[in-house]
Amino acid sequence: MADTTIDPTLGPVLARTGDERAVLESFLDFHRAIVLRKVRGLPHDEASRRLVPSLTTLAGLLKHLALVERNWLPCLFAPGPGDVYLTTEEEARASFTLDPGETVETLAAAYEAACARSRDVAARFDLDHVVPHPQLGEVSLRWVLVHLIEETARHAGHADILRELTDGETGAL
Repeated sequence: MADTTIDPTLGPVLARTGDERAVLESFLDFHRAIVLRKVRGLPHDEASRRLVPSLTTLAGLLKHLALVERNWLPCLFAPGPGDVYLTTEEEARASFTLDPGETVETLAAAYEAACARSRDVAARFDLDHVVPHPQLGEVSLRWVLVHLIEETARHAGHADILRELTDGETGAL
C-alpha cells in the first residue's frame, strides 16, 4: 500500500482549516518558497542561461517576481518614496533582463526582501480593503493576494521546467 501521508510542514496543509487569510497567505508563501528552491544551488551562469525563446531564465524569474511583489503590494497599498507602479510591456520585459553585477544570490535576496515587505504591507490591511489601480480602477487586498498566488504559481511551474532543462532535477518542491 502506498504511503498517502502529506508532509505536515507544508504551509497550505497546516492552514487547511484556517481562515481565508491564513489559506491565501500560506499558498502564496508556499509558491514563493518553491521558486527560491528551484534556483538554489545553481551557479549564476546556469541560472541565467536562456533555454527557451523568451527572456525567461531562472535568475530572470527571481528578478521579475521581485518586481511583481513590489508592484502589487507596496506600490498600491503603501507606496514609499520612489515607489511607482509599472504598467508597460517594456517594463515587464525589462524585469526579466539581468543587469551586470546581478547574481543568483543578490536576486534571491532581493526577492526575499520584496516578499517580506509585501507581507508587512498586507498585514496592515483587511482583505476587503480597496485601493485605486491605474489600469483596473480598484482592487481589493483579497484580489491582489489571489493574483499574486496565480502569478507566482505560474512562474514556479516555469522554474520547475527550466530547472529540469538545466540539470535534470525534477520535483514539485
